[in-house]
Amino acid sequence: MCPPIDLTNCGVRDANGESTTHSSESFIDTPISRSAYAHTAKILHPSIFNHSLRVFKYADELAKQKASRYFTDPHQRNLLFTACLFHDIGTTQECNGPQRFEVEGADAAVVHLNSFGVNEADAHDVWTAIACHTSPGIGERIGGLSRLVRIAVITDFGQESGEWETLQPLRERLEAQHERAEIEKVLGDAVVEQAKLNPEKAPKVSWPHAMYSAWLADPKWKGVNKAF
Repeated sequence: MCPPIDLTNCGVRDANGESTTHSSESFIDTPISRSAYAHTAKILHPSIFNHSLRVFKYADELAKQKASRYFTDPHQRNLLFTACLFHDIGTTQECNGPQRFEVEGADAAVVHLNSFGVNEADAHDVWTAIACHTSPGIGERIGGLSRLVRIAVITDFGQESGEWETLQPLRERLEAQHERAEIEKVLGDAVVEQAKLNPEKAPKVSWPHAMYSAWLADPKWKGVNKAF
């Protein structure tokens, strides 16, 4: 589980690890969401952070098109933002606990929400959305928030869904604002590096296991993980 959130020195890092300025003004201006933005910007790999921002914008657009409470209700929109920004935080060293990265990220998001007094049911919805975001056929159906996050994630990786025609027109603009920066390689490598140190983080029939198995089959491969 991640350590308590520290909002000091929360500048965004570029691909070389240098501190950069990155305004959150185009996102949700509330204490919960400002904190989520600052914390994830501080510790996520820049390319994973950019991916998380794109995921939120896809999910937010889908919620808007559906007139979902995750767009119309400010509190619920905070939950959507937190779920999107934290969904890959389990790949960071700070959140590299014994469980698979999705569960570590889900636990970290609950810690964040608890610090703002979010009720247990809402925090659990965020937990579920993050924990299930790599689970096809489950993430899409287990809850409304989980569906938004899951559809947004697969859209960013070019996988079509029933909402593809709604979201695809955003792609060019979002990738200009938040560059992809080899996200598939960065994310796949991050998951494998954790599994190499602790194979229990890649349990069978999980997405981390698929990544780890592909690496085991060809450890000299330098490109995007073949199971991605």
